[in-house]
Amino acid sequence: MGTTKSPSFLGYPVSIFFIVINEFCERFSYYGMRAILVLYFQRFFGWDDNLSTAIYHTFVALCYLTPILGALIADSWLGKFTTIISLSIVYTLGQVVTAISSINDLSDANHDGSPDIISLHVALCMVGLVLIAFGTGGIKPCVSAFGGDQFEENQEKQRNRFFSIFYLAINAGSLLSTIITPMLRVQECGIHSKQACYPLAFGVPAALMAVALFVFIIGSSMYKKVQPQGNIMSKVANCIGFAIKNRFKQRSNEFPKRKHWLDWAKEKYDERLIAQIKMVVKVMFLYIPLPMFWALFDQQGSRWTLQATTMNGNFGAIEIQPDQMQTVNAILIVIMVPIVDAVVYPLIAKCGLNFTPLKRMTVGMFLASMAFVAAAIVQVEIDKTLPVFPTGNQIQIQVLNVGNEPLHVSFPGHRMDLQVNESSGLWILETNNPPNINISYGQQLYTVPNNFENGYRHSILAWDISNIVVLKDTLKSKPEKGQNGIRFVNALDQTIAVNMDGKLYENITSYNASDYEFFTSGKKTIQILGGCEGQSPKLEFGSAYTYVITKCDADGLEFKSFADIPPNTVNMALQIPQYFLLTCGEVVFSITGLEFSYSQAPSNMKSVLQAGWLLTVAFGNIIVLIVAGAGQFGEQWAEYIVFAALLLVVCIIFAIMTYFYTYVNPTEIEAQFDNDDDKTKKLGKVGDVSDPYEKPESFSQTKM
Repeated sequence: MGTTKSPSFLGYPVSIFFIVINEFCERFSYYGMRAILVLYFQRFFGWDDNLSTAIYHTFVALCYLTPILGALIADSWLGKFTTIISLSIVYTLGQVVTAISSINDLSDANHDGSPDIISLHVALCMVGLVLIAFGTGGIKPCVSAFGGDQFEENQEKQRNRFFSIFYLAINAGSLLSTIITPMLRVQECGIHSKQACYPLAFGVPAALMAVALFVFIIGSSMYKKVQPQGNIMSKVANCIGFAIKNRFKQRSNEFPKRKHWLDWAKEKYDERLIAQIKMVVKVMFLYIPLPMFWALFDQQGSRWTLQATTMNGNFGAIEIQPDQMQTVNAILIVIMVPIVDAVVYPLIAKCGLNFTPLKRMTVGMFLASMAFVAAAIVQVEIDKTLPVFPTGNQIQIQVLNVGNEPLHVSFPGHRMDLQVNESSGLWILETNNPPNINISYGQQLYTVPNNFENGYRHSILAWDISNIVVLKDTLKSKPEKGQNGIRFVNALDQTIAVNMDGKLYENITSYNASDYEFFTSGKKTIQILGGCEGQSPKLEFGSAYTYVITKCDADGLEFKSFADIPPNTVNMALQIPQYFLLTCGEVVFSITGLEFSYSQAPSNMKSVLQAGWLLTVAFGNIIVLIVAGAGQFGEQWAEYIVFAALLLVVCIIFAIMTYFYTYVNPTEIEAQFDNDDDKTKKLGKVGDVSDPYEKPESFSQTKM
């Protein structure tokens, strides 16, 4: 171990401030890049949703699988400090290459605004993402463990608080980057042609990663650097393998039993290594149930965001988009970490309760389970407001009276005779046996034949008895991501083209309709090209409208608006309780897990255990794919309840497992081995060396 001792500030080593700033910048870099990655795939490369999603999740999975590689390099070869420096350089290069891949003019020789060699941009991006995955994954287990190394053994309280500050830095970086980089993306930039400014949106995270590397290097002289102790993972694997093989060979009753199955390796391996492996195996065994927590936690970015798309984001003076609700978690983390650390934990301690790390993690799992119960309750409320769409051989029919006279609609054999007023739009039929539909203006009658397509909504546009048009609506669900579907009907005597908020509806013929285009909330400008201009009504969330253009002249634009799908009515504020419960669970589970993994690991295996902790996140995402794919739930609330029940069961199992766990102090165990070695040298003979691991009374069990 290096002898450098960092100067102190307020009882903390000054070196940790460089580590915290480094982590903030690195997380800003990672989450800022990731926030716009799917949109980059879709809008720059032109990939569809499925391919974009598949590549995105492959990249994220790789980021959480590579920590084991970084841990091996750190603990077995380069040490944490050199590993962080080396892989941060790789990381920075990856961010730079990804930013370069988004420069449109790199291959746009004819300056038409589109890359001429899209494969070049794709190849550069993939190289950049692979470098980022190895960089961010490689340093993940090292930075937190390296920060823990900076504290002395008598600074346990400060070290515990460091992990809270460290986690706070992660979420602060995440919060700021997910707000800033999307704002940078929507700017326009380019040399020969203007485009969405992906180079700037990727370039700022690249610059922040370079800053993270620079800050970390500045603190070099202050760090306490633990030297690597050889290929420890190889020793661990060989020792475990030998113990199992030896136990199998000596399974008969003539061989005396041993206290622990790893003791069967004593014939070949020294007791220090065996004791260290026992510590790691005990913690790894506790990790088995943990992926279930992450299976629920990571659904913030998928299921919960999709839930938000069916809700209203109007918060009075501001409007929140569905994918922005994820920032609630980061905001709550920034608020709650200091409160929990400075108020809640001390208050619990004053009440005389021994709130150990494993108890905290159990409570965190329970809170996450309750968060999904809350999500299920919200989903039930949402389901009450969702429109019903036809399924199987059902149809739905809407009659829009776009003329100036009231009309009657009747369904022979169905006892339905309805009057549709001038501005009414109404779904009036859902049946398995579509009838002929009679539309009458006074004594004039028009029969709409029953050639409707099963499984679709249909709109009947009626101007007068001689102008009746039947449209098959393409919408079969609420518009995605809280957007609003708008289609135009041309009631003028000429073909028109409409521009609405930059989206073009071309060649809408007289007495006909366009397809739907989709828009975010707010008022939009409508232009009839070569004609007039006007404003749409304020759009909300998840609606669909038909705008019938009735007038376009020097006096302006006039149109009638019909609601095809009503806007969402359940407010996104109802999601806040489930985010609050999940964030409370995260604070007591994730931060504690980081500190617990560090404190229970031998000095030569701290990065390895941190990597094992991160692998539980990767396995949690796999659980989501398995449960969601195999379940095929008819109702979303039922899926939430299943996940809540699964975590609750796992929480109980984990609580039972932790009941039998004995906290250890790896430093004291290793110190006793050192004392035994010194005694052996002084006596000049080889004696029986006590196994401190088997005698927990020989060292103080740290109350975490």
